Amino acid sequence: MAETLFAFDKRNYRDCQTAFRGTRNQEYYLGDYTIDPGSVIDVRAERKAVGTCSIIRLRSKTRLFFRRAWPHIQQDATDVAVLWFVKRGRLCVSHQRGHTVAQPGDFAITQSMTPFAIECLTDADSVHEVLHVIVPTHVLRRFLPYDLTPGFCMHAQGRDFAIAERLLSDLFEDTGELADHIAEALLDSSLLVLSEAIKCRGMDGPARLSLSEKRLQDVLRYIDVHVSDPKLSIATVAKGCGISPRYLSLLLKLHGTPFSTLVWDKRLAIARDWLTRSKPGEASISQIAYRVGFKSPAHFSRMFKRTFHVNPRRYRACGTSVAGPGPAGQAASGAESSH
Repeated sequence: MAETLFAFDKRNYRDCQTAFRGTRNQEYYLGDYTIDPGSVIDVRAERKAVGTCSIIRLRSKTRLFFRRAWPHIQQDATDVAVLWFVKRGRLCVSHQRGHTVAQPGDFAITQSMTPFAIECLTDADSVHEVLHVIVPTHVLRRFLPYDLTPGFCMHAQGRDFAIAERLLSDLFEDTGELADHIAEALLDSSLLVLSEAIKCRGMDGPARLSLSEKRLQDVLRYIDVHVSDPKLSIATVAKGCGISPRYLSLLLKLHGTPFSTLVWDKRLAIARDWLTRSKPGEASISQIAYRVGFKSPAHFSRMFKRTFHVNPRRYRACGTSVAGPGPAGQAASGAESSH
């Protein structure tokens, strides 16, 4: 059954920045969220979790604004894509390549690791409504093995989009009758249908990239694949990508994230997710440390505590409520010498 993620009106809309991610501050990702103080303020988001994804229905009677910039990304490296079905009103997305407007009946995608800003506009009846799905990028890549152009948008007409949207709507409305593994299979089916719909409309390849963008994409992909290798370094990545270490450092500078920060953020995020989803009998702290690329459990524990303000053992025992939001980048800066 769907749960209320947030609900704002004239009494509490100023609290939106600290409340839009839910009571556990775990939904969406870090950014600047504001609500236009119009004559009528009625903003509600309902969420249905399906596996690692979330299906959210957002309705509003006033304009909404959201901005995610590089400082947000560096502090919160949540790597997800949001798939938008615009039902009413408009979704205006500003991104690195320009500006995109999604109308009712359009389908759009935004990605959390790329800066963007969104303005949600109401229609003639002062209503804005979208159904959107938050999907971890590594899950989406099983269906679309490349990143789409920032601000990607297309008209969602045709039976394929209708089937995908219907599956997602049915999952959102499910009151618990479906077993979890069935719900996840249906969600995978909707993602498969959407990916095929995109490909069939001539979007079956990434937008033309500049040479530096292509090289950066190769570097980030190489790091993703080899992030668990304790010997991963600027030198090994540069060699694997066929570029010089100096050029690699320049690419990451343009990306806005130093090498060590990028690697430690990824490793700690994987470890935290593993601790959240496993029990001591399934994987020990030492096993997790080595499997995500740390050279010793002691080093892993120090880095984890420096970042999340709690050691891995207590985090697993007590859950995410004990952990602070400290950015991994701060911890990573202290480990720069290890690379």
